[in-house]
Amino acid sequence: MIEGHLDAPLFEVTKNSQPVSLADTPWLYLDGGTPRYLASPPAGAKTIEPAATDPDRAIGAEHVVPDILSVTPNGSYGTETQLALMAQAVSYEPMWATRTTAAAFGITLVKPGEAVRIEGPSAGIAVNEYEYGVFAGHWSPYQNTGNRLLTRVITDLEHHDFPHVFAATDPAMPLVISVGRYWPQRGVVRLADLWVKQGEALYIPPKPQVAGAQVIDLHNNRNSARACWGELDRSTITTHTLLQPEGGYFYWYWNALDTQHGRPIEGTRP
Repeated sequence: MIEGHLDAPLFEVTKNSQPVSLADTPWLYLDGGTPRYLASPPAGAKTIEPAATDPDRAIGAEHVVPDILSVTPNGSYGTETQLALMAQAVSYEPMWATRTTAAAFGITLVKPGEAVRIEGPSAGIAVNEYEYGVFAGHWSPYQNTGNRLLTRVITDLEHHDFPHVFAATDPAMPLVISVGRYWPQRGVVRLADLWVKQGEALYIPPKPQVAGAQVIDLHNNRNSARACWGELDRSTITTHTLLQPEGGYFYWYWNALDTQHGRPIEGTRP
């Protein structure tokens, strides 16, 4: 430790990256909790269908969105939409990821021994092994604060036209994925933290921009290590993510208010 300073907290590091061709190996199979991408499901695997999206399904903490404060193109990276939220602080309801809770945000829960076919572009997709720090959410890409550690965690959610898989591969901790479901015409958003059991994964299919969409499903994994809060000897987790590391176009939805997070109620773990 530098005199007068705490040790610098880990934000996020890429430990390794492996390309995946969804044209050749489109099946995600959880082999005892290890994600593998295969040409076809192995013998004995239980194949599952991606969760159907019901636009009327509404769970999570509800917040009124009275206005859109700004829409800002960010070069070739994407488009930033700043939402107004009618709240003193923005609440994310913590809940365990189940078939039902994941599907309420357009997401498919995959369990060990199960296989699901991944849809999306065949080029530019990779599996990255990440290590996330518990303070990774205390950073803002929108407010000209650079790499300073902030005293608040803001709302920062996204969708995009390539698939995402978030696999809970840490040996000791569950994975936490922040999610939202936004109804633009109704001016309402529902927010939650999905806690993913070790060995399970969330599959998010491509979600391109659709003009006049009734519902927009959103997600972000910067709070992946939230389960470490309260631990003295754990402040980071390891996770494996399928994504398009370069060249993807994102649609970000954000708000600068402080956010509130918690743990799922004891005894509700599936």
